[in-house]
Amino acid sequence: MYKTLLAMLAIFLLGISCEEKETAETAENLPPKLAKLKLQPGFEAEHLYSPGEQEQGSWVAMTFDDKGRLITSDQYGALYRLEIPEIGSEDLSPKIEKLRIQTGEQVADSIIQMGYAQGLLYAFNSLYVMVNHRGNEEFEKTSGLYRLQDTDNDDQYDKISLLKELDGSGEHGPHSIVMAPDQESLYVIAGNHTDLPEMDGYRLPKVWKDDNLFPLIKDPRGHANDRGAPGGWVAHIDPEGKDWTLVAAGFRNAFDIAFNELGDMFTFDSDMEWDLGMPWYRPTRICHVTSGAEFGWRTGNQKWSPAYPDNLPPVLNIGQGSPTNVSYGKDARFPEKYKRSLFAFDWSFGIIYAIELKPEGASYSGEKEEFVSGIPLPLTDGVIGPDGALYFMTGGRRLESDLYRVYYNDEEGKEASLASTSAPEQTEENSLRQKLETYHTGPTEGAVDFAWPNLNHSDRFVRYAARIALEHQPVKEWQERVFSEKNPEAMVQGMIALARHGNASLRDRMLTTLTDVEYEGLSAAHQIDLLRAIELTLSRFGKPGGALQTEVASYLDPHYPAKTDVLNQSLSKTLAYLNSPKVVNKTLALLKSEEGENASVMEGTATDASDLIMRNPQYGMDIAQTLKNMPPAQNTYYGIVLDDINTGWTPELREEYFNWFYKAFSFKAGRSYIGFIDKARQSALTHVPKSKFEYYNTISGDSLLGSSGTDLVQNAVQPEGPGKNWQMEDVDDLLAEGLEGGDFESGKNLYAATTCITCHAMRGEGENIGPDLTQLGTRFTPEDMMEAIIEPNKTISDQYNSTEFSLKNGQTVVGRLISEDDGNYIISQNPYAPELTRKIPKSEVIDQQMSTVSLMPPGLINRLNANEVRDLLAYLKAGGNPDNPIYSEDNSQARSAR
Repeated sequence: MYKTLLAMLAIFLLGISCEEKETAETAENLPPKLAKLKLQPGFEAEHLYSPGEQEQGSWVAMTFDDKGRLITSDQYGALYRLEIPEIGSEDLSPKIEKLRIQTGEQVADSIIQMGYAQGLLYAFNSLYVMVNHRGNEEFEKTSGLYRLQDTDNDDQYDKISLLKELDGSGEHGPHSIVMAPDQESLYVIAGNHTDLPEMDGYRLPKVWKDDNLFPLIKDPRGHANDRGAPGGWVAHIDPEGKDWTLVAAGFRNAFDIAFNELGDMFTFDSDMEWDLGMPWYRPTRICHVTSGAEFGWRTGNQKWSPAYPDNLPPVLNIGQGSPTNVSYGKDARFPEKYKRSLFAFDWSFGIIYAIELKPEGASYSGEKEEFVSGIPLPLTDGVIGPDGALYFMTGGRRLESDLYRVYYNDEEGKEASLASTSAPEQTEENSLRQKLETYHTGPTEGAVDFAWPNLNHSDRFVRYAARIALEHQPVKEWQERVFSEKNPEAMVQGMIALARHGNASLRDRMLTTLTDVEYEGLSAAHQIDLLRAIELTLSRFGKPGGALQTEVASYLDPHYPAKTDVLNQSLSKTLAYLNSPKVVNKTLALLKSEEGENASVMEGTATDASDLIMRNPQYGMDIAQTLKNMPPAQNTYYGIVLDDINTGWTPELREEYFNWFYKAFSFKAGRSYIGFIDKARQSALTHVPKSKFEYYNTISGDSLLGSSGTDLVQNAVQPEGPGKNWQMEDVDDLLAEGLEGGDFESGKNLYAATTCITCHAMRGEGENIGPDLTQLGTRFTPEDMMEAIIEPNKTISDQYNSTEFSLKNGQTVVGRLISEDDGNYIISQNPYAPELTRKIPKSEVIDQQMSTVSLMPPGLINRLNANEVRDLLAYLKAGGNPDNPIYSEDNSQARSAR
């Protein structure tokens, strides 16, 4: 009877059907952990181990030692060593041991001697461990790079050496350690919450600043507000960890690095999902990390455009996600194209991308495919094993953790396709860039003469390498050469170097020289470079006096507005900084426009945002809401540009501007969007006459905002808590005294505060993404309700579930199947915009199966205390009806008496 009720509850609360479609033949008889994996043709997967089942934590780092054993680390626990059975073995269970460091002292099994690692590497007869942790009683060691050694050759580590302590921890802390291509040294990488330690050398010169005239607004929700340049970083070190050289910086939170046969380094950097829909948002991206590279991460809204010449562009924009591991396929026993591919792991949406890298000038282009995917599949780390298979793990944040192996098993033509491949052919530009990089270590005779002709090279990576080479030489050797240079493109690159290394006494001369350039004679890319050189000069050395300030503004004014958004961004903020009398009128005209070549900053990525929504509701539903009502991104930029301008306003223009804020609050973007808009609004209000403050405050939407200024007014009263991680074993005690006498207003507020109303309708209020809940309480018990809320993925209805379509090209497309015709499946991917549909040709589909992840995320009631959970359940039981007997006066008195 209980199971019948639970199934009926699912129909109403989650749309769960008693009918289930047959799984595809490819998934028949497979255990669930393998059935959910989508692989490319010819590849097979094996599930090797689940550490959580043995209370061994959630694994996030791995490496193979010299005996072919796998060493792993729990994110919040110990190290383990595994002997892995061969591919195809009948018994795939590994032999596993917890690593114990034999230091001569007796240590209890419960003590963690080494662990909490987000990076592991076996090299130089040692195990290198990147601890990511603030030392405490549970584990005393703090973040830093450690070296474990076996000094007596008994196959047990007995010596721990701290090579360098690092100030940083958490998910943006210190990460991976990787063997250098020379096999004689190491590289390490850390996220932007890890302080850059003092280095012995700097390939990226130590002169970084924010370098942005855009009015600074730090994240209104506080993320990374105390973090400054240069952000995440990569360093090169010797095996003893004595000599550290900074190689590159400006990352947000790249987790891992990998090298191809030419010694070129790559990483997968993260986005800031709270910035979705905003003009400074940068999607997750594959980066070619060259010597002295800068990638422009800065806090809040200060991130640089990839078009700026003083940072480098990505090889490929992927889209939304949470990057973790990267591995290069040269040692894999895979077909040829995968040997030239970078494998990039996305934790949030469960995808291993294979990016085939193709030489293009001094850098590369990339073509992406989904190599492995699964729902859910929170990918943490991976490595090519000694057997040529790809080993990968899932877990992190204490989630269920698993170890897998993927190998190539297409017998037809297998040997030919697995033959060793040659390295990609090195282009002339790549070779030239690497030669220029030899001058990135300090003053070197002949460096200026070699670098100078390459400042106007047609290849952006060559130009960048030449400028960094120049910056390593004494300024006096090349300063005058900048001013005498006749080629405008070379001169601009020299000016960028001079802005970074010169002094304020050069400012006026620099600006005069830059504004002598014939602007219209430059290409759009070189116009960006010129504007950036002017911005850097102003940002570093300040605003010039009187006449020169007017001259610079007059030089720029005729070119604003421009034809591209990036030019308009640079022109608007520079003219605003210079107090141009025309900038207000021109920028307001752009603010009213809904045109722009990249009105949506989420477009133009390798993975369409809509394809991610149903892979992970926790993150995907934010994308769905943003796509439904995204703000014109460039309008947000122009609105902030104007917030600190005093001159050029008329009453009509001010009215127009402050009315824009009211409209801006109607859009949906990342979590920080409302706060960014309000910070700009508050700044703008400081420039209005005191007598008009209340008027402009009102028309700009003050009444729409909650007290924090980071969200709109919430109609629902938020939970008091304290909450807890509610589990089914809590239900009996929770419901022991029944629900009678519950507080109706509290239940109604909690129904909204826990976001039930955003998906379910009740008595005509709410959304229809899930089933109507008005009659829920007439059929189901509170126990049934709690089980469905706590375990939403247990059973999912065809009516409300999504379908995973596996395509011939290896891609997985997820959406709700709306209908089909002879040639196509018609699906909807955005629950908040179900009218937007997509056609999938049936001829491209090789497999389809129902998703195992409900659109209803778990943990919705975890902010609630026991009384609040009971009030919510009473409201559901009453179907939102205040006259329901559960709220009768007798029941209320009885509850008070209890």
